[in-house]
Amino acid sequence: MTDDQAHRRLINLGELIAIAALAVSAVGVWIAWKSSSEDKPTRVVEQRQAIPLTLRGTVQDEGRALVIEPIEQSHALESLTLTIKGASPIELGSDGRLDAGSVESAIGDKDDAKGAHSLPVRIDARYVEMGKDRRGGGSYVLRYRWEGGGLFGGRSLRLTGFGR
Repeated sequence: MTDDQAHRRLINLGELIAIAALAVSAVGVWIAWKSSSEDKPTRVVEQRQAIPLTLRGTVQDEGRALVIEPIEQSHALESLTLTIKGASPIELGSDGRLDAGSVESAIGDKDDAKGAHSLPVRIDARYVEMGKDRRGGGSYVLRYRWEGGGLFGGRSLRLTGFGR
């Protein structure tokens, strides 16, 4: 066998490999085209992520009440429970209104001194967001002060704030 015949045989083998690669590529293109032509239009739907519940408190009636409500407008309260360590839980309901008298009876005579005080509380809430029932809450700080007292007057608790 001469060099010319061996060279010719290698060219034929190379051509066969190229033709096989071309055929495999063509089949791949045909499969991709066929599957994409059968697809229906893709509908892109934006899904909103759930927003964690964060609460704020607004003092009303000169501190006789505190309204606790979600910061996010898309949250609708169903129920709210405030727990002070060592006391029975206070059920606030969906309006989130906390009366100073409820806090006063829960803490009793723990703080006798006049002036500003703060108290750690636990909030547990059930709320609706995007049509789904959810639960949330956390640890907050309830701020208050004692007023009054003296020789003949009774003292009273006034709520001054609420926050993290």
